[in-house]
Amino acid sequence: MPYHASRRALLAAAAVAAVTAAGAASAAVGSHRAGPDDARSSDRPPGRHPDRARLRSLVASMSLPEQVGQLFVSRVYGHSATDPDEADARLNLAQFGVRTAAEVVARHHLGGVVYFAWAHNTRSPGQIAALSDGLQRAAAGSGAGIPLLLSVDQEHGAVARIGRPATLLPGAMALGAGGSTADARRAARVAGTELAALGVRQDYAPVADVNVNPANPVIGVRSFGSDPRAVSALAAAQVRGYQAAGVAATAKHFPGHGDTETDSHVGLPVMRHTRAQWEELDEPPFRAAVEAGVDAVMTAHIVFPALDPSGDPATLSRPIVTGILRERLGFRGVVVTDALDMAGVRQKYGADRVPVLALLAGCDQLLNAPDLGLAQRAVLAAVESGELTRERIAESVLRILELKARRGLFEDPYTSPEEVAAQVGAQAHLEAADEIAAATTTLLANPRALLPLDASASPRLLVTGTDPVSPTGSTGPPTTVLARELTALGCRATALPPGRAVAAAPGHAAVLVCTYNVPEGESPQRTLVTELLATGVPVVLVALRNPYDPARLPACAAELATYTWTDVEMRAAARVVTGARRPAGRLPVPVPGRYPLGHGLSYPPVAR
Repeated sequence: MPYHASRRALLAAAAVAAVTAAGAASAAVGSHRAGPDDARSSDRPPGRHPDRARLRSLVASMSLPEQVGQLFVSRVYGHSATDPDEADARLNLAQFGVRTAAEVVARHHLGGVVYFAWAHNTRSPGQIAALSDGLQRAAAGSGAGIPLLLSVDQEHGAVARIGRPATLLPGAMALGAGGSTADARRAARVAGTELAALGVRQDYAPVADVNVNPANPVIGVRSFGSDPRAVSALAAAQVRGYQAAGVAATAKHFPGHGDTETDSHVGLPVMRHTRAQWEELDEPPFRAAVEAGVDAVMTAHIVFPALDPSGDPATLSRPIVTGILRERLGFRGVVVTDALDMAGVRQKYGADRVPVLALLAGCDQLLNAPDLGLAQRAVLAAVESGELTRERIAESVLRILELKARRGLFEDPYTSPEEVAAQVGAQAHLEAADEIAAATTTLLANPRALLPLDASASPRLLVTGTDPVSPTGSTGPPTTVLARELTALGCRATALPPGRAVAAAPGHAAVLVCTYNVPEGESPQRTLVTELLATGVPVVLVALRNPYDPARLPACAAELATYTWTDVEMRAAARVVTGARRPAGRLPVPVPGRYPLGHGLSYPPVAR
């Protein structure tokens, strides 16, 4: 149904106001607190200053269901807005009572859509851009006609929903090992540029959690590290990089998820830090992100008794969301919940109460409600009963529209085929990823100076170990990729599964054994390393994800940490092993019982 002419005029005016104000950009975007000047002004958050008066008029012109719809960011299914051909996509869309993703947007007046690979949203750059445009057309032609805010979890490293040919970059802990704010900002700007070309204007990154618990099952290498000062600097750098590319950054998971032993996807974690510990460890990166002008902050589904003794998860806690994030830190941007279909937020309250309580706590965007229709009806009923006021709904809608205006969506929400072709997987971006990754590989041990191997002698190498599920867009299992990259550098490397590796090891110059999240105590990975060591062939341990692995295994002839098992990190590791690149990474977390924070070896300079 077309929207009224008066509303069309308001939308047009909002777009004109955004274009007019674009030239007067500054770091103090919209209603955010101004942050410190960045050394490179081109990487300061761009500032289309939203015309708040016009946006208020636009909010006032919307019906209550249209306003409530703006609060919701939902998954949709299928690779096309109008023609999903996957059977499971059609089945899942039927749960919404619709046939297409476009109908989900129109029926529920959605404010945003989040993309997932498992929902068949992210096949190829052209397909993603076409999906973005189709969803935007559905939003423009229905209800209030407000552009969608399209979002994705594209942290890089362990979490990436969009793969090759898009550029895959080192993840947070790898960047922490590199220790360069310039590289962190550059990585975010590359990532943001490619997302913007695909029509995605919000990334749920960076992770601002300080990972001080080696047993953390859900954060780990998604964090920059355990030093709050380093995490603060890197998180702020990534905020500036993303937003310089026109993409809203989202610092997560407030008030801090770095010292938990429960995955909030499956349970309700409890943070045991005191208030003083929180102020010392967990608060600084979020404060830094706010001061850098971050557009959005995502809440955590964790109980934090020192901040709120009620037992409610932070997402539903007014003392945490409003009292601390809004009032203490002065954040005036959009607060988005972590996904509402996660178990951590649904253990205490039903699916109908969670969205209402999140809004009462001070959240603005409600992400991935398990039953979208039920959640929207619950919010509408809370307004009708007086539990939520219309003014409270309008307040959040205004913040969301301001974010959309800052990111240029009222000006032009659509993609350009030329931009997609020019930006996504651009050669300059791929080269940047290699350059950034080269500084992240950490040499932990090399007691016999086994490394670097002399590639000019074409040594026979065996690569084996655990092959985790390949990250989105990788060209193969990490052992295969590592063997291929070593061969490209002059070695004769072969990848074999663990069951064949021990018998095949004799006669090789070295065995590279890849490990992945080694548990405490006895395990198949520990057995493999022990048996390989018994062959007498030098063993090089390559910790693919957690740098904590070496502490749970026998000492090897050399030990490396890569923090991510993507192609770019495997290529960087191969270069370190062969001496094509001197190792430069430093541990961004301590490895208890083995290595201190900041540990990292290098090779002597080559004699000339």
